[in-house]
Amino acid sequence: MTDSTKTTDAKMGSKAGYYQRHIFFCLNDRQNGEESCAHHGAQGAFDRCKSAVKAAGLAGPGKVRVNKAGCLDRCAGGPIAVVYPEETWYTYVDESDIDEIVESHLKNGKVVERLLTPPDVGR
Repeated sequence: MTDSTKTTDAKMGSKAGYYQRHIFFCLNDRQNGEESCAHHGAQGAFDRCKSAVKAAGLAGPGKVRVNKAGCLDRCAGGPIAVVYPEETWYTYVDESDIDEIVESHLKNGKVVERLLTPPDVGR
């Protein structure tokens, strides 16, 4: 590793990756009548999270990236979001849940236990 790479990595906040955390929101919209995250306000939650992350100064390299995702195959727990690298799966209900995920997990690294998706919930 060169000195310039070390300097760049230090600025990014991580030696292994470009972002400290990613949060992916399932925005899948099933058109065949099956339930999906899009039917439960997923786009609004994504928009809320993206705005909150930006307002908190958490967005950008070395920080947090808010991403859209297709089906994450955990529809029974929807709407679903997952935070990496921790592999923490969340089921949320409203804007206050999103605000809590941003403040507690994305900003302070503390998992929001009450919003965890049970491990056996799949499609």
